[in-house]
Amino acid sequence: MDRIRRTERLAVMTKILMDSPNRILTLGSFCEKFGSAKSSLSEDIDILRTIFAQYDLGTLETVTGAAGGVRYRPMITGEAAYNSVSEVARLLSQPGRILPGGFIYMADILAMPDVVEKMGNIIASQYYRQEPDFVLTMETKGIPIALMTAKALGIPTVIVRRDSKVYEGPAVNINYISGTGNRIETMSLSRRAVKEGQRTLIVDDFMRAGGTPRGMVDMMKEFSVSVAGICVLMSTAEPAKKRIDGVKSLLMLESIDDSTGSANIRPSNWLQSMRKATNS
Repeated sequence: MDRIRRTERLAVMTKILMDSPNRILTLGSFCEKFGSAKSSLSEDIDILRTIFAQYDLGTLETVTGAAGGVRYRPMITGEAAYNSVSEVARLLSQPGRILPGGFIYMADILAMPDVVEKMGNIIASQYYRQEPDFVLTMETKGIPIALMTAKALGIPTVIVRRDSKVYEGPAVNINYISGTGNRIETMSLSRRAVKEGQRTLIVDDFMRAGGTPRGMVDMMKEFSVSVAGICVLMSTAEPAKKRIDGVKSLLMLESIDDSTGSANIRPSNWLQSMRKATNS
């Protein structure tokens, strides 16, 4: 095999690391791939770490121990996170997006891979320390953002259904209260989807009263799975008292103008605080 130049190693390592977020890649695997010494690869990683930090591409962490190596995490600065979420708020605040029942039309935004990937990276950056084993979401609109969050965390996505599917085998079904009223609905999850003792991060697209995330938390209790956190793309300011506490949202829906069919949507307060911390 021809000798590989450092510039070539750096390019390939960057591709491999960014394609495997939050996963520990050993120096030995790189040594075998490039035929290079560990000392040379350690220098390469130091170079990449500096470049990633300089251009806000994420972080490279060295993990020590027998199974140690290097781990890439697509972190995003407070300023960049706030600007990205502000742009989504601007798009969703445009006239004509209000649907009957006070819902916001978000399907086109959730179909933009670049936008949803940024939202997933922002959510994931808040939960790396909690080390969830999988991301849980409810079909169907929450799936894109849950998938991108799971990608950034390097873990699978598990989807709760509104009814059981034959091709998923035996399932657990529970009833939960949805919306602001007392409407009873059902959610279903295959018994093979998760394992007892795991940890999950719940991600969804929209929360009004908190009935759906409350139902997903109750579902996880049936599987003896702990919840590391709950995050949604958007939540409403009203009702102020939700059915579940501790939910983090990227966007806050303040009010709706029926005359123009538009909504007052802004980034949540914690993003503003994160932005100030970055600039201070």
